[in-house]
Amino acid sequence: MIDLKPACRRMTDLLAAIADDQLVGPTPCAEYTVGDLIDHVDEAAHGFAALAGNDLGERADTGSQPTAANLGDDWRRRVAKHVRVLGEAWDDPAAWRGSSGGAGVELPNEVWGKIALTEMVVHGWDLAKATGQPFGLPEETLRACHEHVAEFVPNAPIESLWGRAVETRADAPLLDRIVAITGRTP
Repeated sequence: MIDLKPACRRMTDLLAAIADDQLVGPTPCAEYTVGDLIDHVDEAAHGFAALAGNDLGERADTGSQPTAANLGDDWRRRVAKHVRVLGEAWDDPAAWRGSSGGAGVELPNEVWGKIALTEMVVHGWDLAKATGQPFGLPEETLRACHEHVAEFVPNAPIESLWGRAVETRADAPLLDRIVAITGRTP
């Protein structure tokens, strides 16, 4: 079992500090603006909380790529709440047992929990870089994420889930190695 709460807390701190005029800015996640990425984080929080057995209620399915247009006026409070619920949902040991289907793939719940962690860590880094905020996480959180991405990303069951890995030094900081594996230049 991995504690997702540190990554979720950092994400909520990032969200609180993003100015409305930054929503149209680019991110290291090339297909998303800041606002689009926030909508993706909200969608991920819903989906992964549901996989852990916590129902956040229905999220409108727009049938399209995440977009800032879905955020609405109260997005900071709403998305932060969903991210907090995500972290709490994976505190239940039962969430890590069994298997579940999502995105057309059946995986062990332990893997889904690690993917949820990776979403918060990598997209937290993306948002921090895009908005000029510092980004740091406890060593234990980074180690758990690195162990997951090093094994999972090169063999992900969904092609193009992450970008092509970027070369980095073997002794680079863990966070740099994590984002490099997921296709970002640290």
